[in-house]
Amino acid sequence: MQGYILRVQKVRDEDCLVFILSKEQLIKCYRFYGARHPVITQGFKLDFELVENSNFLPHLRGTMHLGFKWLFYTDRLLAWQQFMRLLYEHLKDASEINEFYYDLLEDCALKLEKQNPKRTILEAYVRLLEFEGRLNKEMNCLFCDGQIGGRISLLRGFLPAHPHCTSKVVFDTKAINELFETAKSAHLDDFAINQLYYIILEGL
Repeated sequence: MQGYILRVQKVRDEDCLVFILSKEQLIKCYRFYGARHPVITQGFKLDFELVENSNFLPHLRGTMHLGFKWLFYTDRLLAWQQFMRLLYEHLKDASEINEFYYDLLEDCALKLEKQNPKRTILEAYVRLLEFEGRLNKEMNCLFCDGQIGGRISLLRGFLPAHPHCTSKVVFDTKAINELFETAKSAHLDDFAINQLYYIILEGL
């Protein structure tokens, strides 16, 4: 079985709870500490086995890290792990997990080899909102419901607002429209990417 580690939570000594996103589910399992065990880190992709336990959580065994070269670059790993935290908080209470989320991580992991990490996460964030039906393309202000003109502000979840209705950073509406329609960020400058990334960190 394969999956991405969304969260690692220490529970006793060096034992930990590990939350792994597979194609079908968000797996909660227990990992006992052992000197010969490989390192378990948030964001890693694993090949693993689960040993079922009728009295407790399944035990995580036989782990093998399926590495990516970009994991050695701090900026890429940090952005990746921040996205893992957001995704865990978003999915932790879901009873069923659509394979879309696993496939999204697979795509991101490939893009991080060459693409700017913040742009990769931004495009994934837009695709996720689109998949869940939460991407507001109508460009009506969250506060006054009025149509937004040439300048726009965005709130958590990329909810649109008039700049005068909020104190958030201002973007060009046409540029945001293009981002929402294409889930591509090549037309945005680095300043806009950074500002959009800060909004992403507020949560899904």
